[in-house]
Amino acid sequence: MIDCYDPEIAPDPEEWLALDEGSRIEQVERFHRNARIPLPKSARHMHAVIHSIVENQLAMEDQEIVRAVLQRLILEGLTRHDAVHAIGSVLTEHIYDCLHGDSHLPDWTAPYYAELQQLTAEKWRHNH
Repeated sequence: MIDCYDPEIAPDPEEWLALDEGSRIEQVERFHRNARIPLPKSARHMHAVIHSIVENQLAMEDQEIVRAVLQRLILEGLTRHDAVHAIGSVLTEHIYDCLHGDSHLPDWTAPYYAELQQLTAEKWRHNH
């Protein structure tokens, strides 16, 4: 079982997915707290939720696109942690767009995957 989450080391997919969602989020929150990564108090939980969602996608067998993007971002010079953040930034924008746009799209994941394919380490660094 996962004792301590570290975003620089991919968690074992089976162990990660075996945790309940609350435990995954708590693991991410604990890491950021222990690492003294500055986050606004009001954003700590949401940050951990997005982190957890990205890790969930990376652990799921049918998410080859997300895993490929993570690997490409690492090859482009991002740490694994920053690559998770970069993917999370696209995910957050996509969730926002879904909530404020046409939520009746037949495949709401297609635009997300398309945006991930366009994501580069350089673009992410420039915006963050």
